[in-house]
Amino acid sequence: MRCHSMIKRKPSGNHEEDRDLTERREGKENAEMENFSSKDLAMKAQKKILSKMANKSVAQMFIDDTSSEILDELYRVSKEFTGSRTEAQKVIKDLIKVVVKIAVLFRHNRFSEEELSLAQTFKKKLQQGAMTAISFHEVEFTFEQTVMSEILTACRDMLLKLVATHLTPKSHGRINHVFNHYSDPELLTQLYNPAGPFKSNLNKICNGLNKLLEEGKL
Repeated sequence: MRCHSMIKRKPSGNHEEDRDLTERREGKENAEMENFSSKDLAMKAQKKILSKMANKSVAQMFIDDTSSEILDELYRVSKEFTGSRTEAQKVIKDLIKVVVKIAVLFRHNRFSEEELSLAQTFKKKLQQGAMTAISFHEVEFTFEQTVMSEILTACRDMLLKLVATHLTPKSHGRINHVFNHYSDPELLTQLYNPAGPFKSNLNKICNGLNKLLEEGKL
């Protein structure tokens, strides 16, 4: 005699619990839709794509020819100083990634009024650094390594503060990497040594900086 017909089937679930779960899920989805921002999504996508394409062709979207020429000379200096093509490439790639990401933030109006004020202060300090670099180059034996190091360190700290809430710790590390590299006392001393191997590179770098200042691009 078959007895399976006598066995009661266990209910598949509590209908009220299922309904509550569905309502909570729908409520979460509605909240996510309310917080959805096409602008934020576009900016994140752009930042992600550009960060993976930190090369010269992408840099040209945000960096003009004169700046690209300066980057080329900085690469040559870093390569000769470190003795490592890989390290020199990493420094320049980190620099480009930082420039691109900050340009994207500006393009999408992500900075507050206070941060924009800080950005202006940073720009003035960067201009001071450029003019100081040119002056040390044009007038022999006036170079002071501590002065250049202090200006670059001040620029680094202001930039880190500017992007503190906008970029990831990885990007903060890139900023530190770039500025710590070029504010290295030994690198600066060799760069400004009149009898050193970087005289031609420094001349091109300073010519480029001077052009950027004259055209109001720095």
